[in-house]
Amino acid sequence: MATLPDLVAKREKLLDAVYSGVRTVRDANGEEITYRSQSELKAALVSLNREIQVRESELGCSRIVYPSMSKGL
Repeated sequence: MATLPDLVAKREKLLDAVYSGVRTVRDANGEEITYRSQSELKAALVSLNREIQVRESELGCSRIVYPSMSKGL
């Protein structure tokens, strides 16, 4: 099973591929994946994003940041 950092690294590579028009991606393990179309790349990206959200929620990670301010008193 892939770790959260592995999934994030895969997402970055997929994003690079989507924006560059490349259809072949090599993952962190050295495996090469060739997608047939941009829609396949985007579907894989949606799937990865979903898996990352699940892992982050399991770890208690939050994407919302609440700033804390004080007057120093």
